[in-house]
This record gives sequence, C-alpha cells and structure tokens, in this order.
Amino acid sequence: MSTLSASSPMGRCTLVGAGPGDPELLTLKALKAIQAATVLLVDDLVSEAIVALASPGARLVAVGKRGGCQSTPQAFIEKLIVTNVLEGEQVVRLKGGDPFIFGRGGEEAEHLRAAGIEVEVVNGITAGLAGMTQLGAPLTHRDHAHGVIFITGHTRPGAQATDWQQLAATAHAARLTLVIYMGMKGVADIANGLLQGLPPATPVAVIQNASLPHQRHAIARLDELVTVVAQEGLGSPSVLVVGQVVRCAQSFAQWLDSADLDAARHQARAA
Repeated sequence: MSTLSASSPMGRCTLVGAGPGDPELLTLKALKAIQAATVLLVDDLVSEAIVALASPGARLVAVGKRGGCQSTPQAFIEKLIVTNVLEGEQVVRLKGGDPFIFGRGGEEAEHLRAAGIEVEVVNGITAGLAGMTQLGAPLTHRDHAHGVIFITGHTRPGAQATDWQQLAATAHAARLTLVIYMGMKGVADIANGLLQGLPPATPVAVIQNASLPHQRHAIARLDELVTVVAQEGLGSPSVLVVGQVVRCAQSFAQWLDSADLDAARHQARAA
C-alpha cells in the first residue's frame, strides 16, 4: 500500500456524519468540513439537500452502500480515499447518520491511519435517535428504560447470527431499549427471536426515512409487528425501536390529537 512521504502534497481525510437527512441537523463542524472539501465520497443514504451544501468546485463521488443492495466494495472506497489524499485533496467521506454507528467508520479510520493518513471524525445524529425524537419520545427514560442498545439486523455473510432471544431476555431484565438498524429484510426472524424473551405486548416503533419530509412510521405490539409492517408497506431505510419508551410516542400522538381538536374547537367558536 502507498503511504505518505515527505514529498507528498498534504492531503487530509475527514469522516463526516451527515445525520439522518435533514440538513438542519448537521453540526457546524460537519457543515464546515463539507464546504471545505475538494472531494466528497458520498454514501447512498445522504440526502440531496446535504450534498448541495458542497462547494461548486468539489468533485462528488457516489459510493453507495446499503444493506441488501449492490454496494461499492469497501476496499475500493478505502483505495479512493488514499489515492485522493496522496494527490493533496481535502477528502470528506460523507456518511449517513454517524460514522461510528454502523457506518464502517472504524474500519476506514484504521485503514487510513495504517497508511499514515491523518483522519478526523465528525459525529452526526444517528437515525434511531432522530426518528424517536420526531415521534416525541426518548430512547431512555427513568420510568421506562435505564439504557439503550444499538444493534444491526444485518450481519456480514458467514458471521455468527445475533442471538435475538438472549438479547431480548437481557433487555427485558435490565429495562433496556433496543434500536435495530438494517432489520427490515429479516424483520420476521428478528420478531420471532425477540418474542422468546420479551412479552408479546412490548411496543415497537418502525421509523422509515427518519427526519425527512417523507418520514413514515408505525407502532405495533411485538407479536403483531410483521403484520403491521406488511400492511403499512414499510421498508428500508428504517429503524426498529423496541421497548417501553415507545409508549411515550403513543402518548405524544394522543396529545397532538387532543391539541388539534382543541384548536379546531377554538376556531369553530371564533367563527
């Protein structure tokens, strides 16, 4: 592998979390990095509104990666970063959500540092947090959840599968919220496994396209999750949030309905 030498131009790489899609959820540090980049390697799930913030002279390279779909090989992405840094470019690897939460940011940082390349990481809001916030609910709550587990529903081929039964039992005993990414393809297996350790009435929120104008969601009992997903036509990219904190989202929805009704009554009286 090529490494930097004293005669090489001074390039740089920044792994930037683009958040769940809403550009207003970008950090100031992320915005500055995007605007300063001369080359941006952009993930498939980064919204067009965020990509549009790049400098007009920047070179944009699409390096889509999405579970269950044809993806740009990881080794090729890492080679692109190294090549551009060695050529003196200010490279931003723009990732949906946070680079260090299922964004392969750890792999890329290790690879680049091994090549002698300076790497900076800029965190972004992860979809599981943003999606629940949009529903007016937290991931932790003193009355409902003492912690949260972020886990992927999509494992590398040949890797040991997640023991959903054991995970569910742990979450139930410790009162933890489960936030499951990339789980829609295997939602039936996940639900069946979780039912071995969680009560059937455990509430689950399915949140698709978190934070974007076309965000959709559904709330279901765990034992009805697969049916509700099919009925609502929900698919990727979605997160599953499992646990009692989902009841806060239900309460928030009821409050909104009540507020809307009060507003309608007030308008009717005024008329």
